[in-house]
Amino acid sequence: MHSKLCEMLGISYPIIQAGMAGGATTVDLVASVSEAGALGTLGAAYMKPEMIREAIWKIKDRTNRPFAVNLFCTSMKDHTKNLTEVQSVLNRFRNNLGVPQGEETVKTADDFEEQFQVVIDENVPIISTAFGLLSREKMEIVKRKGVKVIAMVTTVREAIMAEAAGADVIVAQGSDAGGHRSTFDIHEHPNGANIGTFSLIPQVVDHVKIPVIAAGGIMDGRGMLAAIVLGAGGIQMGTQFLTSKESGIHPLYKQALSDSTEESTVLTKSFSGRPARGIKNVFITEFEKAGVAPLPFPSQNTLTGDIRKAAAAQNNPNYMSLWSGQATRLLKEDKSAETIIKEVLEEMEEALQNLNKN
Repeated sequence: MHSKLCEMLGISYPIIQAGMAGGATTVDLVASVSEAGALGTLGAAYMKPEMIREAIWKIKDRTNRPFAVNLFCTSMKDHTKNLTEVQSVLNRFRNNLGVPQGEETVKTADDFEEQFQVVIDENVPIISTAFGLLSREKMEIVKRKGVKVIAMVTTVREAIMAEAAGADVIVAQGSDAGGHRSTFDIHEHPNGANIGTFSLIPQVVDHVKIPVIAAGGIMDGRGMLAAIVLGAGGIQMGTQFLTSKESGIHPLYKQALSDSTEESTVLTKSFSGRPARGIKNVFITEFEKAGVAPLPFPSQNTLTGDIRKAAAAQNNPNYMSLWSGQATRLLKEDKSAETIIKEVLEEMEEALQNLNKN
């Protein structure tokens, strides 16, 4: 399994843990994945700069292996065109949860410049980007520092753009993936560029020269082998790590994943204003039934933050964002990150042996 990709990133196995923002990627998870020989990723996009710095220090205390930090490369400007209508719907949910009504203002913090500087100052070896690409200026900075850049994409055109911009590795995300995918232009693709993983991978591989990582619905060694046969240099898994022992998600979120099937998820903008795949619940159903368009990202995400926080505190999954991919029947529940990686590699070897037998 040691490949060009492994040599480039300094890892033993071509498996990347997705940088899921919002608290799922704890220090324990990132460090454990990296210690096991794969690449752990801190989902830092919603973290304050000093929180990122502290997390990096802790990860470095836990492992001397490479790890990545994931940041959003997109505008964080607020849009408030139908704020009153959106708040009227969200206030119904707040009433149900017994929390204060929402204000008629929204202000999203834009910490990207400071976040980026922390990552550079702390000599993080790998940066991964979502929703867009680093600017030319910032790409020059990371190149001078010897930092590797992983860019997440959802189309061949985005992959070509990423390579031209200087990315070292591409993660091609199929529509099977959970949570937010990295479609660059949501105006052009209002529901995201929904190309299935195993349609996307070979087409991306054929159009770029840098290594391609497959992501979206890949949960075991069979999926890993299939991705490699299609030309991928490895895989990225997100949902598979959500039910790990080191994951930071709510216990009832883990239970919802356990109870879900391939039919449970939907694509929705209701929570964040940006298309994301999650388990359908009361929040999604009722918001969409109201017929009010959510505010664009990041404003909708900011507005719903108090609802999601209250739901978690009250152990109420009906109003949580339960991001998930489509292959949850393949979850390795309540296992350590190290065990998950080991089992995926063993499964791939078994799949290859079975293929040779046939």
